Parts: sequence; structure tokens; C-alpha cells
Amino acid sequence: MKNTFIFIFSLLPILLLGQTLDSLSYTEYLGYVKQYHPIAKQADLKLASGEATLLKARGGFDPKVEGSFNEKDYKNTEYYERLNATFKVPTWYGIELKANFEENSGYYLNPENTVPEDGLFSAGVAFSVGQGLFINKRMADLRKAKFFREQTVAERKLMVNEVIYNASIAYFNWVQAYNETKIYENFLNNATTRFNGVKSSVLAGDKAAIDSLESGITVKNRKLELEQAKVKLIKARLEASNYIWLNQTPVDISETIKPVTINEEEIDNVLALNQLESFQLNNHPKLIALQRKIDGLGVDQKLKANKLLPKIDLEYNFLTETPDISNSFNSSAYKAKISAAFPLFLRKERGDLKLSKLKVQDANFELSDTQLQLKNKIDAITKELESYVTQNKLIKDIVQDYDAMLKAEERKFSFGESSVFLINTRENKLIEVQVKAVKLENKFLSTKAKLFNSLGVLPN
Repeated sequence: MKNTFIFIFSLLPILLLGQTLDSLSYTEYLGYVKQYHPIAKQADLKLASGEATLLKARGGFDPKVEGSFNEKDYKNTEYYERLNATFKVPTWYGIELKANFEENSGYYLNPENTVPEDGLFSAGVAFSVGQGLFINKRMADLRKAKFFREQTVAERKLMVNEVIYNASIAYFNWVQAYNETKIYENFLNNATTRFNGVKSSVLAGDKAAIDSLESGITVKNRKLELEQAKVKLIKARLEASNYIWLNQTPVDISETIKPVTINEEEIDNVLALNQLESFQLNNHPKLIALQRKIDGLGVDQKLKANKLLPKIDLEYNFLTETPDISNSFNSSAYKAKISAAFPLFLRKERGDLKLSKLKVQDANFELSDTQLQLKNKIDAITKELESYVTQNKLIKDIVQDYDAMLKAEERKFSFGESSVFLINTRENKLIEVQVKAVKLENKFLSTKAKLFNSLGVLPN
């Protein structure tokens, strides 16, 4: 089964992107990650959660139909029969429109429930003039749901950004391991060629036998270094495979596929770093998520403050037997209700309000701290990148200088004016600085990815 997956993945570049089988570029690699990785898909659930929460909050304003029927018969006597049907339409600012129909009868019916034989219709309005006039739980839930939806959009960006960042680091490590392996393969070939030449010279009597032994030791060391590099390459390739999925199935990157060296222009385009000049810190998704959290807490604070007002509910209904006649609704027939309540000490309400204020303050402190940390982190990474640009230029010059010294030493050796020891010393220094150059390039690319991660942007 695993080999099948490897074969399928080997065909993907042709089937999906039309490229050759032997390489996988950084741009194509991230294309698979963005399209198939489960975390990238999981981030979309954040948006669905926000939309569902908003839908639920809007349900608080849905019209409602209510009805009840009560009947009691005892010893062949109809005590009462009561039918009540109501249609309610909640609106903004706590106002509720109502329409009602009552039909009651019975020998022992409460006199206050007596209505005409064909029933009684009523239409009116219920509202609050204290608590719930300017804000109530229904209004607060809808406002918070809108803020939460915007918060989920920002959180989704952070989730996708994080998985792209981790995948990028894995790919850069794969590139580093691949390049190191190529370095050791190249110098193993050089050492083998040199050993064969020295061996021939020893047999011809032009070189001492110790030179052949030393050259042989160098070949063995190069083989050892190459094997270690191959192990590192396998681990890096499998680490990069962690981010490659196809239709919810993890796929291993084939050993026949190699990574492609990345240039600065490609990574800037893919990670949207070429738009750094237009970036504004206030648009950072982490700050937006925190701000929307504060907005939601602010709504809670207003709701708690509203609880300090007295609770005064009013209701007024016009009554009629003939609702089909519009002028039958008049002030001569009505039903009104008023209710009021007010706690004397308001200790619960004042405590809730104080707690809500503390939560808002705490969230604001977190926002300010996060804003400062992000600013300083972005500035530090930018300065670090400038340093790596300079370091990469220097290391390239150093590699060229060590390469020139090795070639000069090899020419002297061909003239019999040098030794295997000196060549090995020069070669070791060149290997060391080339590996260092590869690692430095990896640090530069990783810092680019770190900048992308700190900006919280999404790739192109």
C-alpha cells in the first residue's frame, strides 16, 4: 500500500502540474499543502463555526407561533375549555409585536377568561422601558455573534499561516539535507579519483606507500560523511512528507524526487513578502482576533450595565371580535399590563458589571502586549534578514577562495611540490565552508518563513 502511495505521488506532478517526475519545487509543494493538508481544511471549520453562531443568534429574532389548549370534564360536566394561540414577532430594541386569539367556554370558567362565543382577537405590542430597551440578551447575542464571525476569519488565517510556516521549514530542511548530500557525493568522487591516482603512483614508485594509506583513509571518511548525510536526507524528506496529503490520505515523497533550490524572489512571491511595504500592523489577524474578542466583551459589559436599570415591562393590546374589519381595533376595547422590579442593593448586578470591566481591561492589556511583541518581533526578523544577506555574500566569497586554494594545492601536488595531507586539509576546509554556506542559506530562508509567520499573512 505504501508503495502505491509513492507511485501515485510520483504521478502527481504530471497529472496535476504537468512537471517532470524527478523534482518538486517549493511553489508546487506549498500548492499541495494548501489544497490537501487537513489542518488547512480544518481551518475552514472556523468559518463554518462563526457562520453557525451568527445563524443561531439571528434565530432570537425569528417569529414564533405559540398555542395551548386546556380542558377539564368531570362527572359529565364541562368545567372549562380554553384555547389560546399567539403569533409573536421580536424586533430590535426589545419591542415585540403580538397577535392573539382566545376561545374559552365552560361551566366553571373563570369570569376573567370569558370571551365572546366566536372568540376574541387581540393585537398589540410589548416592550421594556428600563432593562432591555437599548440592549438585551437577544441583541447582545447577535452583536457578539457578528464579532465572533470576524474573529473566526482571523483565526483561520492564523491556522493556515502556521501550517504553511511549518511546511516551509520542513521543505527548507529537505533542501539543506539534499545539498549537503550532494557536497559529500562530489568530494567522495574527488577523493576516490585522487586515491586511484596516488595508488598508481605508489605502484610506479613515484609516491610513498603512506600517501596511498592516507588517501584511502580520506575515501573512507568521505563515505562515512556521505552515509550520515543520507540518513539526514531521509529524515528531512519524511519530515517534508508529513505535509503532503491527497484526498485525506498521507503520501510519502518518493526517493526519486528531489527538492529544487529556492531563490529569494520565489519565496517572496509565494509567501507574499513582496507586499511588506504595504503591511499595517493593525491588520494583523492576531490583533484583529483579540480586538473582536474585546468588542464581544464590551457588549457583555453594556448588557451588565443595563441590568442596573429597573425592570419595567409594558404591554398593550387592542381587542376585537371582528379582526377582518380594520376600524374594529380602537382604544375603547383593550388589555394593558405593566410590571416592575428593582433589586434594592444591586450587589449581584454591580458585581457582574465589575467583573465584565475587569475582563475588558485584561483583554486590552493582552492586546497592547501582543501588539508590542509583534512589532518588535517583525523589526528584529527584518534586521536579521539584512544580516543574513551580508553573511551569504561573505560566505560565497569565502567558498570561492577556499576552492581556489584547493585547486592551487592540487596543481602543486601534480608537480610533486605538495602532499596528500595538505590537499586533505584544504579539502576539509572547503567542505566545511560549503556545508556552512548551505546551512546559512537555510537560516536565511527559515528567517524569511519566520517573517511570514510573524506577519500572519496568507500565501499567494
